[in-house]
Amino acid sequence: MIRLRSLSAVVVLAGTAALGATIPSLVHAQVPAAQIRALNLARNTAVTDNGGLTVYRPAPCMFQTNTGGGDCLIQNNADGYTFQFLGGQPGWPEDNSQPTTETEIKIAPDGYTVDSVIYNGAPR
Repeated sequence: MIRLRSLSAVVVLAGTAALGATIPSLVHAQVPAAQIRALNLARNTAVTDNGGLTVYRPAPCMFQTNTGGGDCLIQNNADGYTFQFLGGQPGWPEDNSQPTTETEIKIAPDGYTVDSVIYNGAPR
């Protein structure tokens, strides 16, 4: 349900609809809680395995909870979630530095357990 805060918003929306324009939907697909847990666990595991936040930052997609990992999520099925992403020194994406690490990690379907760190080393 969309709640409008003023009568003027109703008038604008009604006028827009009368002109044949479409009103953008405010409904977005919700990312399952298990996928968000999996993303957070994968990111935090990589941070810990690579020396902590003072020396390592994972790729920005590992912070995209609204998309459940975006491009970093390479597999999502009944076996769990697999993330593959680059990482490097703090600020590497912003200052266009080269990443120094690639991580591929599989998380259990419930998002609570690391099934395996498939790879954590130099970018392949």
